[in-house]
Amino acid sequence: MSVMTRDSKRDGLAEARPGAVVTGAGYRITVLTSRLVRIERHPDETFTDLPTQTVQSRAFEVPDFAIERHGNGLELWTEHLHVSYDGEALTPGGLSITLRHRAQSAHTTTWRYGDDLSPGTPGAGNLGGTARTLDEIDGACPLEPGLLATYGFSVVDDSRTAVLTPDGEVRPRPTGGQDLYFFGYGLDHRAALADFFRLTGPNPLVPRFVLGNWWSRFHRYSADSYLELMDRFEATGLPFSVAVIDMDWHLVDIDPALGSGWTGYSWNRELFPEPEAFLAALHDRGLAVSLNVHPADGVRRHEDAYADMARDLGRDPDDGRGIAFDITSPTFVDSYLARLHHPHEAIGVDFWWLDWQSGGASKVPGIDPLWMLNHLHYLDSGRDGRRPLTFSRYAGVGSHRYPVGFSGDTIVSWASLDFQPYFTATAANIGYHWWSHDIGGHMHGVKDDELATRWVQLGALSPVNRLHSSSSPFNSKEPWRFGREAERVMGRYLRLRHELVPYLYTAAWASHADGVGVARPMYHDFPSSPEAYQVPNQYLFGADLLVAPITRPADQQTGLADVRAWLPEGTWFDVVSGLRYEGGRTVVLHRDLEEVPVLARAGSVLTLAADSTADVTSSAPALAVRLVPGGDGRALLHEDDGGAHVELADRYETAFTLTWRSDSEGRADASLRIDPPRGPAAPPRRRLMLDVAGASSVDGVSIGGVSIGGVSVGTDARPDATAPTAVEQRPSPSELGAATRVDLGVVDLSEGLVVELTGIQLRVPDAGEAVFDVLDRAQIAFSLKESAYAAARNLRGRARVEALHALDLPGNLFGAILERLPDDAL
Repeated sequence: MSVMTRDSKRDGLAEARPGAVVTGAGYRITVLTSRLVRIERHPDETFTDLPTQTVQSRAFEVPDFAIERHGNGLELWTEHLHVSYDGEALTPGGLSITLRHRAQSAHTTTWRYGDDLSPGTPGAGNLGGTARTLDEIDGACPLEPGLLATYGFSVVDDSRTAVLTPDGEVRPRPTGGQDLYFFGYGLDHRAALADFFRLTGPNPLVPRFVLGNWWSRFHRYSADSYLELMDRFEATGLPFSVAVIDMDWHLVDIDPALGSGWTGYSWNRELFPEPEAFLAALHDRGLAVSLNVHPADGVRRHEDAYADMARDLGRDPDDGRGIAFDITSPTFVDSYLARLHHPHEAIGVDFWWLDWQSGGASKVPGIDPLWMLNHLHYLDSGRDGRRPLTFSRYAGVGSHRYPVGFSGDTIVSWASLDFQPYFTATAANIGYHWWSHDIGGHMHGVKDDELATRWVQLGALSPVNRLHSSSSPFNSKEPWRFGREAERVMGRYLRLRHELVPYLYTAAWASHADGVGVARPMYHDFPSSPEAYQVPNQYLFGADLLVAPITRPADQQTGLADVRAWLPEGTWFDVVSGLRYEGGRTVVLHRDLEEVPVLARAGSVLTLAADSTADVTSSAPALAVRLVPGGDGRALLHEDDGGAHVELADRYETAFTLTWRSDSEGRADASLRIDPPRGPAAPPRRRLMLDVAGASSVDGVSIGGVSIGGVSVGTDARPDATAPTAVEQRPSPSELGAATRVDLGVVDLSEGLVVELTGIQLRVPDAGEAVFDVLDRAQIAFSLKESAYAAARNLRGRARVEALHALDLPGNLFGAILERLPDDAL
């Protein structure tokens, strides 16, 4: 039995080059790279060159290798691997692969068939991949294996996945065979992932609106109440880009004789009397729209499309019998899409939330209905010139081709929050870059303003930020439903999220074109540093940011939460708090509710939107380029025209190069070179602002060697100008930390631009004031505060540390004071 799909571009084969293949009786070995080997075993020699659910292409350049036959078995050597196989049924004694170069600090170098490669303790052994769902999880859950391991190898078992035929069918494989891919890349994690994406296909490029804030709630909204809420968000300065309508958009309270109302496709006209007008109103507000659907219960006679669908399937609609969901039936699939989904898309539904909760069995053995839903919907969603997009659950290795992922209904708890940074970043170990969580947690738990705020901060610094909650009338994520401080901080990070969209879209391009995770573990970029494996909740976010999220409650006596972080070599600047750190060490960072550690290396250049309320579906009309002081650096901004099928050649790129010069007096000069944008339709002119982080003022500005002075809004009034005659300088209104903004107005970038900033005055941290603020906040005896402050002010070095330690300060106060006291301070 087979199922038709709609990928007309597929050539039908994923064949390896002939020179890569070695055969014997009952087996086939394919040397894809010197570190990636495919091993097939089938007694009938029933092998496949077709694409599978997991694998899309095997056409790698053939590496050098040597073989030595032993009867039906062989020894095979590449530059990096030694394969030993006896040619019989696969057993631990008959098949082994040894790394010819030992992974750093790993004693294990040999894999034997059947070895358990399950993830263990975070940071050791197999480093983990992801899991199908977090439904009802309170805290951590086991992860499936990933591609990366501290011992340097992993195995992807593709034996039971379906195959995709040249005519678009999906069909199960013959039983009784094995199809394994051995990855032996040592600690070259980037190379392992790059070849994984060559094998399985890239992460698609998501639409820009995915990168803004999503609003979602399981709640019985009406059209009016939903639009009123969106208008209140706008009035209070809270930007959103995606409106998710949960299951109450359709009829739910149906005749019990028909079964559950969980599945539905017909609008509830009492709540949404004019669906097309409602969807248009959301679009007018700049929102993409997704509807939730639980397809497992099929189509019952109360549905608007029931009669047409029954006729499509050759049934008499008058008999009223339910139409069972059958994703393995081509006739059902054609009608399912044409009758149940396309009409809603025609009136404004942009993508679907496919909420499959009904197991992995279908009528065809080996075909997971969740995978088929993801595959079919993703292909179908791009049929009318739109960029394809699904929002669904994870269905195993290869699911990265169908973003975005819905992680499930988590429990509201600190334990759940604490697991999510690790879970999100670690998914990049299996190429899954686009997890969307229920930010704030879905259900149960207790109301906790601090927990909710920390979760929103994590969401704003995650690949996808979707606020969501259960149907409880007391569990919703509108910021104003929390205390004033929580509301203010949540609003700040929701606005920051929209400022980050240009930076994140560049990260989305890196995911698509280069296989670099939007959020990824530290060891992806620092594989040879043991410390990178010991900070499971810390991650790299895009090209330049290091995030150490706060996932535990604050100390009650200091009001500060803390997190242990590892900083690689170099000088690091917290772009939220303004604190500076020397790297090459592990530190404990202490933050109040306002702040979460987001660090950038000195010299980083961050490309942000100047206006958090601007439409995120297209390139930001005004860029705020944030310069991180203290070093030289380079950054790229990647954009495109938003088309449905954007190729690498359609991308346009703007490069920014920062050169920084400083003196001992705390003053500095900087030069920012902006190269001409490269690529089709690259905008030659745009509004440009420079935010100099940590600066209190800038004395001089010149563009192309021409000094610019005065205070002005730039050249908006002179559209024919190639450079401004004056600039405006003011404190940056960005939701990141303090900076001085230099507004250059509208500038012409067609020939490139060099901006010189002279006399930059950096704020010198006042350690005494910082220590006073920490002590002033603390809920401890005044006398103890006075003693601690005196020790911090009057002593130096080791004597100061010993005096503070002797005071036996409560909670995390000792560490918080030392963090703000460099040895040369005071």
